[in-house]
Amino acid sequence: MLQHEQPFNPGRTLSPGGSQSAIDQVQNLILESADFEGFLNELARFSAHQVAGSGEDALCGITLLRDRKAATIGWSSDSAREVDEIQYSLSQGPCLSAAKEEREIYVPDLFDEDRWGPDYANAVAAHGLRSVLSVPFHLQGEAQAALNLYSDVPHKFDGDVAARARGFTREISQALRLAVRFALHTDSAINLRATLKSRTIIDMAVGIVMAQNRCSQEEAVRILTSASSNGNVKLRDIAASLVQSVSGGSARTHFDDPGEMAG
Repeated sequence: MLQHEQPFNPGRTLSPGGSQSAIDQVQNLILESADFEGFLNELARFSAHQVAGSGEDALCGITLLRDRKAATIGWSSDSAREVDEIQYSLSQGPCLSAAKEEREIYVPDLFDEDRWGPDYANAVAAHGLRSVLSVPFHLQGEAQAALNLYSDVPHKFDGDVAARARGFTREISQALRLAVRFALHTDSAINLRATLKSRTIIDMAVGIVMAQNRCSQEEAVRILTSASSNGNVKLRDIAASLVQSVSGGSARTHFDDPGEMAG
């Protein structure tokens, strides 16, 4: 079964199956969360629980596309975020297609999937996963986003499960739109910048591996994800270490705070 680093804890705000609708619970969560990242992580855990059903396992990530950059801004566990990042490194995958094209993308079984070439399917399947469902949010111009669900069971998101995911994202799209708008105009936008910085460092590391090994982007991603899995080290940490070893100092990106860079 999938292991969730942060188990779902509905507390007094989110109570699946209770009298409140999903939108009421999400709106309450927006008001009660200390920051944007906390809201999104709890939303991802709540989403996995709502869609997969009580007592069942699924990983969930929320992908945001803005200013030509993609990042996972909410995740039910570190594993969910790392699997999303495989797609960003390859610049293709179901969550990116779902967000960009605003259409549902379903992968019933990764063992039979070839829409994004073998590298994507093999890399995600290496995490013990078999099925993927990505459903777009409709943010009406604020940004583009998708809900990404992963399961270690093939055909997990058939039928009623997909219908629940579809209805859930439609119901909470307005709440997420308001949360994204608010976050992009407050200090909570720092959380988004940090996430995008992590993505940029991974891209830098991919370029370094390509140059050192004279290999393709796909092969470079495979090398990094293999090192991450074999060493039980997060992909972004592997990437930061590689960039630092080549540059001779801490990795810097245009997402760094100007004061931090000056220091």
